[in-house]
This record gives sequence, structure tokens and C-alpha cells, in this order.
Amino acid sequence: MTGKDKCVILWSIHDQVATLAAEASPNAKPSSKVGGNSEKAAESPSIGPRGIYKGHVDTVEDVQFCPTSVQEFCSVGDDSCLILWDARVGSTPACKVEKAHNADLHCVDWSPHDINFILTGSADNTVHMFDRRKLSNDGVGSPVYKFEGHDAAVLCVQWCPDKSSVFGSAAEDGILNIWDHDKIGKMPDSVGLKVPNAPPGLFFRHAGHRDKVVDFNWNASDPWTIVSVSDDCGSTGGGGTLQIWRMIDLIYRPEEEVLAELDKYRSHIMGCNS
Repeated sequence: MTGKDKCVILWSIHDQVATLAAEASPNAKPSSKVGGNSEKAAESPSIGPRGIYKGHVDTVEDVQFCPTSVQEFCSVGDDSCLILWDARVGSTPACKVEKAHNADLHCVDWSPHDINFILTGSADNTVHMFDRRKLSNDGVGSPVYKFEGHDAAVLCVQWCPDKSSVFGSAAEDGILNIWDHDKIGKMPDSVGLKVPNAPPGLFFRHAGHRDKVVDFNWNASDPWTIVSVSDDCGSTGGGGTLQIWRMIDLIYRPEEEVLAELDKYRSHIMGCNS
């Protein structure tokens, strides 16, 4: 849980289950009255947090667990910091990256494919990719990649479940960008995004929303399918938009496979014209 109190609070639903089980026991004592309403007290058991973690000096904006450990998590905040935590070693930061961006951090995501990679999105319009093996306990660390393809604050980042090097970023500019960090430094493919001076790593841009894209999610059951939502209050005077979409497969399939398919159709068309 994040908040304006500058703390990260760790809760467990198992604590509530244990509390309910204890209250249901035949030997359990009746719940004490709270504010004269014993029924409400019985229906709403109170549990405490597993831990309170202090290290940020401004509002905490987002938290993500390590995909392979319920004891490890990371957080970002308006203090421009990325903090890694390990509940097994205490409530102080395991590693704190000062000035992870040049502005507030809005979002973070931990790679489910390689637990060394962490993405952050910021009000400085960029996405940074960190390798936790290159971070140190004294707060020293710089991103292995910087992705610059938005004209406004980045609000959401998420790794693609279908390919380990791909992720998406959504921003206040109404754009949802799809990136592939494996493409950085390589020659452009014969297929894919053809945009003059396109930022390194960018291979698809979804521009179907009319206002800031506040959230999105990859469909883990339907490859390359995304649901995205935008807050259209500024452009329409109210309401919002939810879109479910998928880019054409010619964009993300292997280049050799795509060229072979296009060549097959070209041969078919040429045969029809002869």
C-alpha cells in the first residue's frame, strides 16, 4: 500500500483469514463493543500491518512485488527515488536510488521474466530501465536504458507477458507506446514501425485515445492483447474510455516469417494479374 504518509505498508490477507477463523472458534471470546455497535465490530475484524517501511521523503506513488519473492518489493515516489525493500532484513531500504528520474516517479514494474530488471515511469516524460545488479547500497546507480517517446508524464508501465524484452508505457499525452529493448542499437527491421527519427526501442504506438491514458494491462491469456483506459474529462467534459485492442501480428512476429508470408501473397497477386 502506498500513500501521502511517505510510508510503504505491507499487509497480508492471510492475517484476516486467521482472525476470522479464531473468532469462529467455539472457545473464542465474544467481540468487545466498539462505539456501541457489537454487530458491526463482529463483521469487521481489525488486523495490523505486517510491516511499515520508511525511506521516502514524499508521497509514495506505486509499489510492485518481486515476481519470485513475497518478501521483496520496490517502491517509487514524488521524491524521485526508487527503493528496493526486503522484509526479511528489516524495515529500512535494502537499496535506495536517489534521483532515479529528474521529476516525480509515478509507476514501477518488476520484470516477471528476469528479476534483475525494473521499469520506472516519471513526470519527466521518460521510462527508465534499471538492473538491480548494478545498484549499490549507497544509492549509486543509473538506468541501463532511457526511453524517450512521450510528450507528457508517464503514468503506467508494464512488462509484456509474451516476450521478455517487450513492455508498454502509457502517458498523459494520450499515447500508449510498445517498446522492445532488444532492438536498441540494432538495425531497423524491414517490417514494424516506420517513423522518421523514432526513439530507440519503440516499435508500436497506439494513439486511439483522446486524453491521458491512466492505466493499461496485457492479457495473459490472449497473446499481445491489451486493455487500456483513458480519462476523457478534459476533452469530452466527462466520462472515460476503455479500449481492448491488439496490434497486427506482422509487427511482432519474427522478420523472416513475416517476409516469407508477404512474399507468398505477392506471388499470389502477381499470378492473378498474369
